[in-house]
Amino acid sequence: MRIPPHGVKKFLHQMKFTLLFVMLFCFYAEASSQKVTLKVKNMDLYSVLLQLKNQTGVRMLYDADYTKQIKCTDATFFEKDIKDVLSQLLNNTKLVYKEVNGTFVISKVSEQEDKTVKLAGTVKDVQGTPLPGVTVVIKGTTIGVSTDAQGNFTLNVKEQEKITLVFSFVGMKTKEVVATPNKAMMITLEEDTQTIEEVVITGYQVVDKRKNTSAITSVKAADIMRPGITTIDQMLEGQIPDLISMTNSGEIGVAPKLRIRGTSTLIGNREPLWVIDGIVQQDPVNISPEELNNPDYINRIGNAISGLNPQDIERIDVLKDASATALYGTKAANGVIVITTKRGHIGAPMVSYNMTGTFKFRPRYSDRHIDVMTSKERVQFSRDLLNSNYNFSGNVSLVGYEYLYEQLYARQISYQEFEEQVAKMESLNTDWFSALGNDVFSSQHTISLTGGSDMIRYYASIGYTDDNDVVKSNRNDRYTAKLNLDIHFSEKFSTSLGIDGSKSSQKYYQSELAPIDYAYNTSRTIPLYNEDGTLHYYQKPQAGRYYNFNILNELANSGCEQEGSSLAFQANLLYKPLAWLRVNGILAYSVSNTEIDSYWGAETHHVASMRRGEFGGEIDAEESELPAGGELKQQSSRNESVTARLQLDANKYFGLAEEHNINASLGFEASSTKYVGTEITNRGYYPDRGLQFATFEQGVYPVFDAWLLANRPVLTDNLTNLIAVYASISYSYRNWITLNANARYDGSNRFGSQSNDKLLPVWSASLSYNPLEQFQATGFFDFLQLKFSYGYQGNMLEGQSPEMIIKKLPLDDYYHELVSEVSIYPNPDLQWERTSSLNAGIEFSILDRRLMVSSDFYYKKTKDAFMAKKISGVNGMDSYTVNSGKILNRGYNVSLTMTPVQFKDFRWSLSTSISKTFNRVETKPSTDQYDVEHFLDGTVITKGNPVNTFFSYRFKGLSPVDGGPLFYDYKENPERLYGKNKHDIFTTVLEASGSREPKLSGGINNTFTYKNFRLNVTLSYSLGAKTRLFKLFDNQNFNPEQNVNRAFLKRWQRPGDEMYTDIPVIINGGNRTYDIHWSKYSDLLPSFGGSAWEMYNYSNIRIVSANYLKCTTMSLTYAFPSELISKWKLQRLELSLSSTNPFIFCSSKLKGQTPTQGGFSTIQLSERPTFSFGLYVSF
Repeated sequence: MRIPPHGVKKFLHQMKFTLLFVMLFCFYAEASSQKVTLKVKNMDLYSVLLQLKNQTGVRMLYDADYTKQIKCTDATFFEKDIKDVLSQLLNNTKLVYKEVNGTFVISKVSEQEDKTVKLAGTVKDVQGTPLPGVTVVIKGTTIGVSTDAQGNFTLNVKEQEKITLVFSFVGMKTKEVVATPNKAMMITLEEDTQTIEEVVITGYQVVDKRKNTSAITSVKAADIMRPGITTIDQMLEGQIPDLISMTNSGEIGVAPKLRIRGTSTLIGNREPLWVIDGIVQQDPVNISPEELNNPDYINRIGNAISGLNPQDIERIDVLKDASATALYGTKAANGVIVITTKRGHIGAPMVSYNMTGTFKFRPRYSDRHIDVMTSKERVQFSRDLLNSNYNFSGNVSLVGYEYLYEQLYARQISYQEFEEQVAKMESLNTDWFSALGNDVFSSQHTISLTGGSDMIRYYASIGYTDDNDVVKSNRNDRYTAKLNLDIHFSEKFSTSLGIDGSKSSQKYYQSELAPIDYAYNTSRTIPLYNEDGTLHYYQKPQAGRYYNFNILNELANSGCEQEGSSLAFQANLLYKPLAWLRVNGILAYSVSNTEIDSYWGAETHHVASMRRGEFGGEIDAEESELPAGGELKQQSSRNESVTARLQLDANKYFGLAEEHNINASLGFEASSTKYVGTEITNRGYYPDRGLQFATFEQGVYPVFDAWLLANRPVLTDNLTNLIAVYASISYSYRNWITLNANARYDGSNRFGSQSNDKLLPVWSASLSYNPLEQFQATGFFDFLQLKFSYGYQGNMLEGQSPEMIIKKLPLDDYYHELVSEVSIYPNPDLQWERTSSLNAGIEFSILDRRLMVSSDFYYKKTKDAFMAKKISGVNGMDSYTVNSGKILNRGYNVSLTMTPVQFKDFRWSLSTSISKTFNRVETKPSTDQYDVEHFLDGTVITKGNPVNTFFSYRFKGLSPVDGGPLFYDYKENPERLYGKNKHDIFTTVLEASGSREPKLSGGINNTFTYKNFRLNVTLSYSLGAKTRLFKLFDNQNFNPEQNVNRAFLKRWQRPGDEMYTDIPVIINGGNRTYDIHWSKYSDLLPSFGGSAWEMYNYSNIRIVSANYLKCTTMSLTYAFPSELISKWKLQRLELSLSSTNPFIFCSSKLKGQTPTQGGFSTIQLSERPTFSFGLYVSF
């Protein structure tokens, strides 16, 4: 285990501080006496007691029907102790009260003394932690007590034949137990998922689920936890309705692309907003929307939650409609993911340790999704090429059968030597996947401490993740530390503090090397080592010259190292001047630093081509771009953010029976984010010689001198200030119906809109209706809620301004004076991108909540969407941002949670969801905005199609004469294309093949519980997406270095084969019929085709379904019985075995690749199967 010394020292220091801080505050304090101000006039006792409960928040137990029959004497109480108020109210009645552990029990006066028995015991949770404050009531009565701080209770009652006790506690399942008089009872309460989910958290508010009017999906982090996965965003696949998770690489540290309810912007950022404990999170490094939106972009840098330990997360709430996201304003146009972290509990300190060890398996040539030739097949393929008089390109690597053949005819080797080396080559079968990857072991460790009293609760944790990749050059180490502290000074004052820290260290390869792509596409006839064990090099061309190349040498002498650190502090101060009013002030500060060093060593082929000479050999001084040493590119960034918020919350009940409720919030928020970045490239780098740089005499290397003169560091200094006011108000009547309205105004120095449109209101209106609450129906439905919302949101691009922005430059060497240039051109007419959103939903449960169903339908329409418009270069720029787009998103989701089977010792729980998303662009782009390459890779915007729709050439078939590929490309009737603009020509010639994003997605979660065993099986599916098969051709250039897909074993070889195969023939280069498309010769049409071989790669014959059903997780957990582990002084002990991605079902046409891989760019690593074991222990 590699742990940087400075990282250990820093984290031990932080841990000491954390423990000291907890110890100083961990003491017990009694709550102050409750004071009551109340006017009683013409009221029954039940109504008075109800007002007392709402005003003071204390728990009371009493007989509701009996107290409704008692009329109270008119009285006025001002700042009276609650005990004095109760004594006066109960005077001259047959009732008395008794306070037991903070609960007031009101019962009838006993008329005679009966024989009593003692009921006593202890109540704990499943981890063995005592539960204070549990209500213990005799069934059918109001007689009861509450457990003390150690979870103990004692109750003296009349002797009866059978006494049933009812145990209830917030967040736990209510439990009935037949009492055993005069004998200590051990009661264990289980967590009640339904009870915990009675609220939803939006970041600004905690809302009673019965009064929730918005489309919000809430999940417990423990329910979606996947062993071996290090970030929570990778665990969301198939778990959240309306959320699509797309992973285009299985490497460690790669952030998935997330889409909530489709795509609402064309050129802006499409990722959702991340919020942790109410504070908006910033990405560590600013990545342009163009890169993030590119479906082939691999984000190894990470996102806003990459440094968050999933073990510290309590729950996740995904806000999907305008009603839920309106309070976040313009930042929330793509949805919001709210993370709530763990907090302390009341009780004795509990230490927990969670460990997961994971084995991950590298790709193998025997895998079903890898279909490339063996050495013998590749040699035979080369023979076929030579026998057909195939003309190889003159610029190919000197390797393989072809190079031996050349040596034979040059009489450099004998025929016998040729045969011997060919035989050896046929049996070589170099395992590139083994050379470039390995089966690896990774681990995650988290130690946490939690506990507290009525006054203070605390949660602290430290975590370490050692994440190794199957690609040898990749690894990721992460350290995390967290402290959450809640202090309850009095009934009016409380505060909470949060401190988060993380440090990460990543290492990965230079993207140019692409080890997985190399393993797929490199001939297995090439040896990796010489017979003496040294690396085998072959001559690889670069810029017209040949240099030695070995992939292991390149990886060993190059790479990218990324160091990241973050620190966040948050303080909340809560003041409750009245029982129904509170004032909440929040101050949050965060800072993250990221440093990325990318280097190429002097020994690499990459540097040799820049040096114009082999390492240690002579160089071409006139052409050399790097005379000695290597190249180092350094990128650093610092992202600092401050947020201040003041919020007033009012929750007032009124009416005779307090049937009316107003819940309102008014808040003011200000935030400032400063981003500073630096990027510089230096040459002459020697990492093995004290990290030094070589110096070179000026004039000896003219090309290098020119590069040095033009090489300047790039500095970024951005400041974003935001100020906002927001409000939310809800009215509820008896939990029957709730009406809600939200609004927010945002203003920022980064908004590039008209000055009179600087503040755009973001608002929503919604309602929920609970008919069962109104009619008190207890028939078929257990719960029924209807929801409806409508909202309006805006979005604004950064980098736009109504005024021209001038960038000051340094002294110009030619003019010998300071110069400036236009940085941002004025765009005074740019307006907000506006999205209106409609949502309708229903939730219900039946069969005593054994079946729960929720469903939503939504309709979103974006107008004035930002689009890039091409303009003439004489303006100093070639494109301009305009409001000309329209986007439509609509869809639905259905979620089911059920318990199909339930016995005494066995339970089967099943939850599933399905989401349908329909996305369509309703505006044509600028006619000259996109080239044919954009149509082929899916980055084009076309009217009537979803975002990320890609196009293909229409494959006609193979020529019966020579087996070449033919297409429907209007070659016979080009006049049908005359007069059309470029965009219309491309959409006519090409066909829309589909979208790279699925239309239908969902998941299936199964949990089987038998006594102490728990088996979980989670499936996810994706339907409606399309992908391309890997490319077969490189313009008919079959480089001896390259391996070939086994599909060529079934290629066209003679007339008639076109009836049985769609793999074209191999034809010598220089055939103008296939090498150059006819549109290149047209003066009336733009060129829309390359060689026939490249068109074949991008034709519809190479399109397959990307549908899949995969098992994301299988896990078996055993929880040791509490009776056993209590002897070991443990509260909880669990062992687990699990697997992720063990199997996948997909199209049989995807031979040689997985649904997440595609032939659009470099081949990426597929998601790898893993096997894990876990240990969880607490004491």
